[in-house]
Amino acid sequence: MRIEAYTQVQKVYDTKKTAKTQPKSSSGVSDKLQISSIGKDIQTAKQALAAGGDIREDVTAPIKERMKDGTYAVSADSFADKLLKQYEEMR
Repeated sequence: MRIEAYTQVQKVYDTKKTAKTQPKSSSGVSDKLQISSIGKDIQTAKQALAAGGDIREDVTAPIKERMKDGTYAVSADSFADKLLKQYEEMR
């Protein structure tokens, strides 16, 4: 039995690890965050969008009303043109 090999392995897996401490800063320096005016404008715009609804009722209400009445009609040619246009944009 080789005792040297055992002691070398024991050194690798030594459970008595020294605690690493970070040096304490006594200068009293603190981090500071400043947001530019453009950043503030973007934040305001995001909040306004979040507060607003996703659906524009002034646009959708007349369409819904026409659908209920049965007077809403979609042109097949117009639909096909828009569909092809969308397809071309995706390519």
